[in-house]
Amino acid sequence: MHFADTLIARLRELSHPLCAGIDPHLGLVPPLFRRGTMEATDPETPAAVEELVGAFLDRLPGRVAIVKPQIAFFEQLGAAGVAMLERVVVAARERELLVLLDAKRGDIASTAEGYARAYLEPGAGAECDAITLNPYLGRDTLEPFVLRAESFGRGLFVLVKTSNPGSGDLQDLELKDGPVYEVVAGGLAQLAERLVGPATGWSSLGLVVGGIYPEQQERVRERAPKSLFLVPGYGAQGGGAADALRGFVAGPSGLEGGIVNSSRGLMFPEAAARAEDAASWERAVDGAIDRAAGELGEAVAR
Repeated sequence: MHFADTLIARLRELSHPLCAGIDPHLGLVPPLFRRGTMEATDPETPAAVEELVGAFLDRLPGRVAIVKPQIAFFEQLGAAGVAMLERVVVAARERELLVLLDAKRGDIASTAEGYARAYLEPGAGAECDAITLNPYLGRDTLEPFVLRAESFGRGLFVLVKTSNPGSGDLQDLELKDGPVYEVVAGGLAQLAERLVGPATGWSSLGLVVGGIYPEQQERVRERAPKSLFLVPGYGAQGGGAADALRGFVAGPSGLEGGIVNSSRGLMFPEAAARAEDAASWERAVDGAIDRAAGELGEAVAR
């Protein structure tokens, strides 16, 4: 498998770039699934979270191509949460969903090797199709992940211009060749070339560019013409469909060039919080997924 070619093929079939984030906020778990206090240390909490995540995964096949579990929401539950994450990854891949682990790993030498081995090698406990990475310790820290991407067909999404309000503290600082985020994007071009797919021309070395920064998306695209974008900030974080796609380009069946993530908007729609039975909850989640997919699909087709 080549990650970028596989992902783009599936996105073209679906005609939308929606990525379903799996961020099980304990405070947002609907009453239908809650057990005990829902505190992270309550022994009943992991089972409640796993039931919710499993039910959510069941709504996704045929609707999205890829899911993005956020590792922090599992790690907060301790060993039970880490074990759950491994089962969730397996369950998603059994449903033929690509799995992008949002872990934002970035470290040096043997430590980076350990992270790459833990998530990108075949047979790993939490074997994923792709992972998010932090490049701010230097490009050499990405090499262990690039090697796994080359060997095993994995994908990488490197932080460039993130969607949090404080991202500009560092990422917008002006250097002689432009702001930091542009220089980082341009500096990854050589690594991106190593991971270009033979079928689509897209690289499995992607970039994270927030959907609430459409102009910056365009500037990053100029520096990284072959990198897929992971676009957070759509939906609950305030970004609209048109802005989320500003870094996309024309493809065979509409705009393409990445995935647009929605987490809370899909997993915790307002109607789901009021659901009194499984059927009502399913209708609420299905409606949220279909609305987001439809909105992005319309934007892609323009």
